[in-house]
Amino acid sequence: MRYIDTDIAIIGAGIAGAGVAAELAGDFKVVLIEQEDRPGYHSTGRSAATFIRNYGNATIRALSRASAPLFEGADRTLFPQPLLVQRGLLYVADADGLSKQAELLASADGLLEISAAEAVAKVPVLRPEKIAAAAYEEDAQDIDVAALHEGWLRKARGGGAEVLTKAPLLRALREGGKWEIETPTSRIRADILVNAAGAWADRVARESGVEPLGLTPMRRSIAVVPAPQGLDIMGWPLVADAAEGWYFKPDAGKLFISPAEEIPVEPHDAFVDDMVMAEGLYRFEQAVDVPVTRVERSWAGLRTFAPDRTPVAGFDSTAENFFWLAGHGGYGIQTAPALSHLAGQSIRRTNLPDDLAALVPALSPDRFRS
Repeated sequence: MRYIDTDIAIIGAGIAGAGVAAELAGDFKVVLIEQEDRPGYHSTGRSAATFIRNYGNATIRALSRASAPLFEGADRTLFPQPLLVQRGLLYVADADGLSKQAELLASADGLLEISAAEAVAKVPVLRPEKIAAAAYEEDAQDIDVAALHEGWLRKARGGGAEVLTKAPLLRALREGGKWEIETPTSRIRADILVNAAGAWADRVARESGVEPLGLTPMRRSIAVVPAPQGLDIMGWPLVADAAEGWYFKPDAGKLFISPAEEIPVEPHDAFVDDMVMAEGLYRFEQAVDVPVTRVERSWAGLRTFAPDRTPVAGFDSTAENFFWLAGHGGYGIQTAPALSHLAGQSIRRTNLPDDLAALVPALSPDRFRS
């Protein structure tokens, strides 16, 4: 049994935990506590992330705007290659999806209506007769998730942070002005406890004697299929059904296809539901003129949402020095730079830039407290 004294204990070493650890290590003693045998095993390691500016509610979009310069100006000693690479995003709608397409266009910035012929010119497998409307976002970009996560972990370790793996939280108790944290192999005393546990965040709260917030993990699946023969797919944009019945994107010479489902589940090592995947692939096949002949592999991940579908980042007023950094939903990678900076500065209790300071009330866990 190890006994560790630290300033800040962070539960979860995915993108949220790694990002805030990178912000704080060097100025504080930091311990990252990860239940799996490696960081980023769950949602972070299963993301087909694309930076989409017209995605999510107003708070999400503001976090994305604040994250863009942090991605683009990232420290080249940590991230020698660009973290963002141009991809583009093509929305298509059939007759049943026209109202959803109209909603997207009404709230979007930089999303341009294009014709069905222009959509097919960008992605030749699309069936023009199935496209009642189309729109294109030029600025959508692929995110190098692995590089971002690994770079932040490297920065955290360089600042003295320790990463404990195979260390599920058993319980935590606020006692004598400290958090007393227990895992199967260690006892950790910390001034501040950061709950960055993703799908397990409400469970971590309960095990720490803190009232949960009603965070809901939602399963989403992806299938990897061969590229259509004779076509160069690497310049294709991500293509999404405006009604969110499916999306697909090229990756490493393959097509990643998702049913775009959101199915509430308990936190677990997510796996694909064959029926849901089959239904999603069927919807995809109705929109294109190539069949799915083989699924090479597939996986599922959990996207965890707060009741208002906005992340939670802030100290809980009902539990001393308990900081929430959770509920990132499907936006966790693209908003991670801004949320990591906001969390780091909030934990330091120092001033935030005006654009992030304006978001603090919308992100506060106290919005769910009566």
